[in-house]
Amino acid sequence: MNHLEVTGLVKRFGGLLATDHVDLDLARGEIHAVIGPNGAGKTTLINQLSGEILPDAGRIVFDGQDLTHEPPFRRARAGLGRSFQITSVFNDFSVLQNTALAVQAHAGHSFRFWKPAASERALTEPALAALRRVGLLDRAQVPVASLAHGERRQLEIAMVLATGAKCLLLDEPMAGMSPAESEAVVALLQELKGEHTILLVEHDMDAVFALADRLTVLVYGRPIATGTPDQIRNHPEVREAYLGEAEHR
Repeated sequence: MNHLEVTGLVKRFGGLLATDHVDLDLARGEIHAVIGPNGAGKTTLINQLSGEILPDAGRIVFDGQDLTHEPPFRRARAGLGRSFQITSVFNDFSVLQNTALAVQAHAGHSFRFWKPAASERALTEPALAALRRVGLLDRAQVPVASLAHGERRQLEIAMVLATGAKCLLLDEPMAGMSPAESEAVVALLQELKGEHTILLVEHDMDAVFALADRLTVLVYGRPIATGTPDQIRNHPEVREAYLGEAEHR
């Protein structure tokens, strides 16, 4: 059984067909990248998987559960964890506090508001473990405002990991990074490969081809090809629609 299976997904915004009957499946422990030109519908797809928006048709099944019409918090509790294109953190809070708050929100704890989340062992232990995993343990007590851009992206991955997510929905985790920062995130995702199922939406083709077991290419909301990195590189329709365009920039 596939870990995540999407069948016939459709999303319309007025007259715009943003998701055009998408079929997509992720095997357990796989990194599956979704690529395509700007406006191809990649973020709309990931928004439907995370529950930020609901599809007009189709099914989303995760771990055997039909989550098609479930709200985001139920998908998160089922094990779907999502990062965003634009990092969403509290700048004045520490790295640890942000990560602990992610655990608190996921678990639905109702602690007294004057008792800091970072003081609760049930929150700090998974938070510290996640920070250790992404290489930010030595930055746990610093305010997020002092982090470099790449560290902020690593923090967001730590926040997803700290919730115990089994499948990571990563929306452009390397956006705006320097080459060195991208290399660090690629190394991190390679370490996570096999332990977590990962759906990766990313514009950095070097990173995509280094990481992905399979890729799906979207054009105008429609998948035109799914295959291994070599199959996608050599697919004539893909080269014309996307890769060839990127090579000539």
